[in-house]
Amino acid sequence: MSVTHGKMGLSLTQEILSHLGLANKTAAWGTLGTLRTFLSFSADKDVQRLLKAIAGQGVDRIAILDVLTNRSREQRQLISRAFHERTQQDLLKSLQAALSGNLERIVVALLQPAAHLDARELRTALKGSGSAEDVALEILATRTPPQLQECLAVYKHNFQVDAAEDIKSETRGILRDLLLALAKGGREAYTGIIDYNLAAQDIQALKQAEGPSTERTWVLVFTQRNPEHLVRVLNQYQWYTGHELEKTVRARFHGAACVALLNLASVIRNTPLYFADKLHQALQETEPNYQALMRILISRSETDLLSIRAEFRKKFGKSLYSSLQVRLGWFLTWSPRASSFTSTLHTVGHIHGLENSWVSG
Repeated sequence: MSVTHGKMGLSLTQEILSHLGLANKTAAWGTLGTLRTFLSFSADKDVQRLLKAIAGQGVDRIAILDVLTNRSREQRQLISRAFHERTQQDLLKSLQAALSGNLERIVVALLQPAAHLDARELRTALKGSGSAEDVALEILATRTPPQLQECLAVYKHNFQVDAAEDIKSETRGILRDLLLALAKGGREAYTGIIDYNLAAQDIQALKQAEGPSTERTWVLVFTQRNPEHLVRVLNQYQWYTGHELEKTVRARFHGAACVALLNLASVIRNTPLYFADKLHQALQETEPNYQALMRILISRSETDLLSIRAEFRKKFGKSLYSSLQVRLGWFLTWSPRASSFTSTLHTVGHIHGLENSWVSG
């Protein structure tokens, strides 16, 4: 299907960036996210614009993305309901019929409830991509308890199986035990009270956990203790031993188990930095990892993307937005997937709107 262009004289990158008004974007109020609730929101007007965008011979992808990437997830759900009430059709299916490739995938991600997107990504990580130690751990370790409960409920409903059963059948060893423990959501809540004795006990237990029969100790400490306690354990472990706990992990474990524990330690130490590293890694691959970019940017856009961008600049010496613009813009000159790929850049550009205003240093 043909696609209309908003400004024929510009390159695809310039067209999308000029459409965004990046310098005027600000963070969402009361959060560290960059996607805010649209104040002049009208579900009926948005439905009318989307209907116009998919009618006729061409598809106005700029109009579609301008609506979807400038509305909060809650507002996008309201648009979906209003679309169905007006047309008796499903908005997601209508847009899927009009789009293809990565553009279709990012629209699906934007329109799906967060729990549905997480459940789908978790299923793919466990059953298809062989990335349980990466993507599955990301989802299970970084979602809030209510988010995780909803994700697992959707997983069971959509795939007719508990996620725990797939974890048991698709993983093994300490990786399986870590994922199962995280899926149970049994991590202790922080009470504001510092338990110095428990921290000392955990440090001693990890120092002594050398043999194969001690893996349960690692699982218990890493998945049950509250994050504030674990940060203290990680810091004091280095003070007592003279080296970071991650060095012990690399010496003690191998393969997927080692990767999973290192990822979990990274989440515990600094979650925004963990995601900044993942975004940098996705951009460094021979072909950018579009799925990882979309998953992280969309899932964190209303929570802590501002912090992620700050950590990215601090560690890599350049802004996340400029890294995406340079890396992805370069691909536009030759990639056969350029049209689908620009849709990713459009969403990325929107949710990186504070790049020049908040972390300009």
